[in-house]
Amino acid sequence: MHLVGRTSELQAVEQVLGEALSGRSRALVVLGEAGIGKTALLDHAADVAAPAGFTVVRVVGHESEQQLAFAGLHQLCAPLMEHAHVLPTPQRTALDVALGRGSGPTPDLFLVGLATLSLLAESAEHGPLLCLVDDGSLLDVASAQVIAFVARRLAAERLALIIATRELTDERGSHFAGLRSHTIHPLGDSDARALLASTVRTPIGDVLRDRVVAEARGNPLALLELPRTARASQLASELAVPVPLTAPRRVEEAYRQRAAALPQDSRRLLLVATAEPTGDPVLLWAAAAHLGIRPDAAAAAEDAGLLEIGSRVSFPHPLARSAVYGGAHPADRRQAHDALAHAVDTRTDPDRRAWHRANAILGTDETVAAESVAAAERAIARGGFADAAALLERATELTPDPGVRAGRAILAAQAMHEAGAPDQALRLLAVAEEGSLDDLDRARVSLYRAMIDFDTTSGDGAPARLLEAAETLAPLDPARSREAYLLALNSAVVVGGAPGHVSAEDVAAAARHAPAPLSPPEPADLLLDALVSAYTNGLADAVTEIGHALSAFEPYDPAGEGPLHERTGRWLVLAARTAGAVLDDQTTHRLLRRNVERVRGAGSLTALPPALIHLACVLVLRGDFAKAADLAAESRAVARATGVVPLASADLLLAAWRGREDDASRLSATSVADDAGAAGGVAQYALAVSRNASGDYAGAADAAVRASRSPELFVRSLALHELAEGAVRGARRDDALPALHELTVLSSACGTPMARGLAALARALLVDDSAADAGTAEDHYREAIDQLGATRMAAHLARAHLLHGEWLRRRGQRQAARKELRIAHESFVAMGAAVFAERAARELRATGEHPRAHGAGPSTALTDHERHIARLVAAGATSREVAAELFLSPRTIEAHLRNIYRKLGITSRRQLRELL
Repeated sequence: MHLVGRTSELQAVEQVLGEALSGRSRALVVLGEAGIGKTALLDHAADVAAPAGFTVVRVVGHESEQQLAFAGLHQLCAPLMEHAHVLPTPQRTALDVALGRGSGPTPDLFLVGLATLSLLAESAEHGPLLCLVDDGSLLDVASAQVIAFVARRLAAERLALIIATRELTDERGSHFAGLRSHTIHPLGDSDARALLASTVRTPIGDVLRDRVVAEARGNPLALLELPRTARASQLASELAVPVPLTAPRRVEEAYRQRAAALPQDSRRLLLVATAEPTGDPVLLWAAAAHLGIRPDAAAAAEDAGLLEIGSRVSFPHPLARSAVYGGAHPADRRQAHDALAHAVDTRTDPDRRAWHRANAILGTDETVAAESVAAAERAIARGGFADAAALLERATELTPDPGVRAGRAILAAQAMHEAGAPDQALRLLAVAEEGSLDDLDRARVSLYRAMIDFDTTSGDGAPARLLEAAETLAPLDPARSREAYLLALNSAVVVGGAPGHVSAEDVAAAARHAPAPLSPPEPADLLLDALVSAYTNGLADAVTEIGHALSAFEPYDPAGEGPLHERTGRWLVLAARTAGAVLDDQTTHRLLRRNVERVRGAGSLTALPPALIHLACVLVLRGDFAKAADLAAESRAVARATGVVPLASADLLLAAWRGREDDASRLSATSVADDAGAAGGVAQYALAVSRNASGDYAGAADAAVRASRSPELFVRSLALHELAEGAVRGARRDDALPALHELTVLSSACGTPMARGLAALARALLVDDSAADAGTAEDHYREAIDQLGATRMAAHLARAHLLHGEWLRRRGQRQAARKELRIAHESFVAMGAAVFAERAARELRATGEHPRAHGAGPSTALTDHERHIARLVAAGATSREVAAELFLSPRTIEAHLRNIYRKLGITSRRQLRELL
């Protein structure tokens, strides 16, 4: 194939193919208006790839199939399913459910993406693979999201993925934003004339030629279609009247004219083919037979270059399909869909039959509407929320009863919200409000509006709206009302209570009047009551209720099924944060670890980044900075792949405890910029740690005071020690007394070793350095070390040794001080707390001991991501196991390993284990 004026485009495609052959997989998005040459470029790629040994798989988006979940993905994966048996079981199950090949729980969309990546990577192990996606803007949403996910994860496979789409600003095309792209521009005048001359075999007047070239605006398809729609006499005339259309519109109009010139049965057959996007000739002929169309009707359409029927039904260009379908009379389109509905096998493809039936109806039809609802439920089971919403929206239009119609609009809005399309969800809620709503439905609409507001803006108004929805639901749906109260409380914690807005305390006060829970209460019910008590009566007074709630979460099984599993699982993080508030470090870590297991097991990649970050934050307090950094790096990688907004909490805490100068500057800037809600509290707490570490005690006290007012109870409790240390060392003892009082009351109430240890440490700091109080201070320091030693809070234990050693050194007890300071120094060095380690080293030098210098570890040359891979491999994980955990392909893991070996100067996994 010779493409005129497309030198740079051909080079871009051939570069992608060459890189794939060399084991560097690449994705390329080809952009351009309809008819500009995208399909021709994909054809060229296929022509070049096949002789080079590539397996070529082609996907074509179809307007009539946009509402069938994973329809495009089926085209991509079906030819490669022979390799699916090697996928990890969760991935294989997710892909089977998505493609309708098996049953199971609703798969996470991005687990389906990971399964698709694994399938393509495994297929590429057997030979280079080229995947071509034409008309990406017409893909169903679920397929567009999965293909975009795959494109962002390609690295070291022999795989090329080329996606053609019109623009990156429409609903489907936006999923491919950020990928490497190449825009196909219109042909220049000389190339346009050359292409026109190669196409038109009859004489053409100079004036007309120039006018055609000008009106085509460099669009190749407009130039190629001219000979098929203009007579020779018109081409030779200088007086032909121009048609004022854009190039794509001109091409579509040309296709419509050619279709209109066909015999009636040929037109009807052509229309049925455009409405049936699978390209199955058996299905086409079955529908044609239903309409009484003879097989010889295809000849005229094929002769006109509008249709080709072989093993598949194909069109010369996507514009041909859209032109014929869009230009047909609505009644004719309904007739075509009706014929296809009769032709589709109800047993094997009920969803496609339901979609055709829904498009065959004029007016309302409850039977067909119910079929669409059932198809939507199956789409949700496959993870196709956006497609389910479209089916429910169509069901809403078909529903004759106003009350039922409004209820279906609410379901459609809920599905659209789950799909991450808030604007469409709000539009569907508006449709519901136009119908006949009872009090419960109105309350549900209010709740969903409030949830969308919180998820999209995290604005100050979200808690108030959620609280209003909870109060409205109270007499109508008590269980949902209690859940709405918990949502309102959590949202108030997240966004913070700005002056004049609803605070966590306001929500808690209102929730005291929430409906009583069902008997027996679920863990979430107990958690709500405990938090209401904590925010209204004080944390110490709520310890008993918090203990009951946490006990209810303890037997929670992440692998469980059913409503209890779902309702309980979604509140695990809030339960863990509540455990942190009463300084129960063991329960906090256990619940967060179980939450990560739950999310991983369910394949919920959109929920994975925050789950990892919460666990990483606790690991920082445990002194396991390396593992925390690994989880933070993984969280960022998954967030980039899934489009989830990344959380900075773990990075802030790591920056504070590590104490690197550039981290400290960034931490200070972040704390100033974000001073509201849970995120602001974490930033202020981290700043307090950083300033205590560096000796800026006044700054630490100021930051700790702000952190102690955070709506996040866990942050409040953690900030108390920072406030005590900063205030005492900064000569602001009066500010330290309230912190000591709160720690003492909390430790007495909950009795956890962490609470007792931090309270003892605060008491030790406040004891005067006079000889009379020396024994008391020593007792408090020893108690703090003993209590914190019974926890996993290694970072705080090391600080207790440091503070004790500093106190001993100031009292002149050098020998005793060295012992404590040596423990602190070794601990801080081991965990990577550089600024605390240097503080301990200074104190040691003041006692006359010079601490041993510690060189950089062998992994310091690695990135956080590489260190994570290295540690997993050193622990014995295979490349396939590491790939499954990090959402990459095994070959990509091997590529990372080669880079790791090079940086570390080793050559094998055995050496890596020995080194790490």
